[in-house]
Amino acid sequence: MNESAVKKIAVLTSGGDSPGMNAALRAVVRTANYYNIECYGVREGYNGLIHDDFLKMGPRSVKNIINQGGTILKSARSKEFMTKEGRQKAYDNCVKYGIEALVCIGGDGTFTGAKIFNEEFGIRVIGVPGTIDNDIFGTDNTIGFDTALNTAMDAIDKIRDTATSHNRVFFVEVMGRDAGFIALNSGLATGALDILIPERKDSMEELFTNFRNAEKTGKSSSIVVVAEGEKLANIYELAEQTKKEFPDYDIRVAILGHIQRGGSPSCADRVLASRLGFGAVTGLMVGENNVMAGMRSNEIVYTPIEDAIKKHNEINKDLLLISEILAI
Repeated sequence: MNESAVKKIAVLTSGGDSPGMNAALRAVVRTANYYNIECYGVREGYNGLIHDDFLKMGPRSVKNIINQGGTILKSARSKEFMTKEGRQKAYDNCVKYGIEALVCIGGDGTFTGAKIFNEEFGIRVIGVPGTIDNDIFGTDNTIGFDTALNTAMDAIDKIRDTATSHNRVFFVEVMGRDAGFIALNSGLATGALDILIPERKDSMEELFTNFRNAEKTGKSSSIVVVAEGEKLANIYELAEQTKKEFPDYDIRVAILGHIQRGGSPSCADRVLASRLGFGAVTGLMVGENNVMAGMRSNEIVYTPIEDAIKKHNEINKDLLLISEILAI
């Protein structure tokens, strides 16, 4: 590779943690080392930039972390970085260490902060999509999505054992904020009777119709997977309204919560994180700036951060149809 456009970089993890962030961090640090680029880690995201919490990192700094969930750099949401004064402090610290570029691992909030920082102070930035929600435009999958899916699937499989044993109906809430990717995929993978997601306009009558159709085919237990951002009603209200319509049903609610954000990353997430961490550093080396490194059709691509934030991946309508057909 030709002469690098950067000689000194810093890497941080910000926002919600996701399995594979450590693998991405490892890739950034070791790729930088390979190309003789000095690399600093910043603890607790943008808070660390503001409060001068930098640490020099080398290949041994990231040993034995590829299999660990969470992030060894810690993560935080920084209110102070949302102010011009806070960003000025962050810039002053970057100047102090001679930092020319930042690798920012996180989601849309992280990328928004990076974009503003670049536009105000000129520090080069590149994003790496680390979020279980899979709601970032410009990449087929985000780091942590596959692991979260498998965690949700495993939990729902276990819930089904209880549902089947007691002829119960379970409403299971999965994470994803305003995105239904985890709900749709985990629901399809576990044979859910219905999948409720914010990207589709759901109705109670459609849900009730699915229950009635299930009764006709002899189903005695059912799973309904609900995305946490479902607009129809929250999961307790859904269960309550269903109980009123079907008073004989034994209904339970299960909220999977933050177990989906933790755990050892899957093979797919480790490989994705490694490729994107590498892509972030090599992108900076050739002059990429204010972009996100993503994976499209198994190739590393760079998407303007503004597009990554404003645009959204669309739900696969084929998966919705398949889930409905196979739930009979």
